[in-house]
Amino acid sequence: MLSEPAVRIRGLVKRYGPKAAVDGLDLDVAPGSVTAVLGPNGAGKTTTIETCEGYRRADAGTVRVLGLDPVADAARLRPRIGVMLQSGGVYSGARADEMLRHMASLHARPLDVDALIERLGLGSCGRTTYRRLSGGQQQRLALAMAVVGRPELVFLDEPTAGLDPQARRATWELVRELRADGVTTVLTTHFMDEAEELADHIAIIDAGRVVAQGSAEELCRGGAENTLRFTGRPGLDVGSLLKALPDGSAAAELTPGEYRITGEVDPQLLATVTSWCAQHGVLPHGISVERHTLEDVFLELTGKELRG
Repeated sequence: MLSEPAVRIRGLVKRYGPKAAVDGLDLDVAPGSVTAVLGPNGAGKTTTIETCEGYRRADAGTVRVLGLDPVADAARLRPRIGVMLQSGGVYSGARADEMLRHMASLHARPLDVDALIERLGLGSCGRTTYRRLSGGQQQRLALAMAVVGRPELVFLDEPTAGLDPQARRATWELVRELRADGVTTVLTTHFMDEAEELADHIAIIDAGRVVAQGSAEELCRGGAENTLRFTGRPGLDVGSLLKALPDGSAAAELTPGEYRITGEVDPQLLATVTSWCAQHGVLPHGISVERHTLEDVFLELTGKELRG
């Protein structure tokens, strides 16, 4: 296990003409973890990942992948990493199984190709040329090619885009198994549930910088207020309720008999609300707490929705 981050980025800058696609970005990826990189289109996440993979050269800053410079040390680094691209990298006339077996032959200890084909549901299309595969089949083949060499670190770019639910779940299980085997995974995805489900660490990028990072729980806990809702008789004294609540809370009657409280919703606040209701002869119905989601955090920070 590496004592230093599997990926360390410091002050990364990458410009295209006058525009800085990446503008002083810092990021660490812990060895053996799954790190999800999220960002709206044009945020700089793809450029960042391609720089880590050695496909682009930084204009400023440093990037180290498994302790190596991905450009200067490319020959030493490439046998140790796997890269899944969303498109390209496969000869369109090659058959799926021959491409995968060719990739396996380039590595000293590849995974069992037949088992991997079966695992990712590629058995029925093994003799089909790449250009005739469906989009989902191409995605699964790209994933298989990225992991067949038993990499120490794998970059997965939108690994479940275009997949049906069954194939998506199989991909999730494969990512979990990679982590269990000590493989570091850097994942870009447009699916918030995928990031929450798989990632130990999430980095949100906007305007070429990391604007927030942490576990899904940490990001959601540190975001905007949660919400408590309940119904009761119309016309309750919301002002009196608000006085009983902790500082920073808000209370409102949205429609007759429907009440919303926002703030730091914890067991103490819930107890305060139910105690106030008991003191005022109110029987609250349908009490619910709405958890602040990763999507809420993302929209707050970037003002944009993730779109494929």
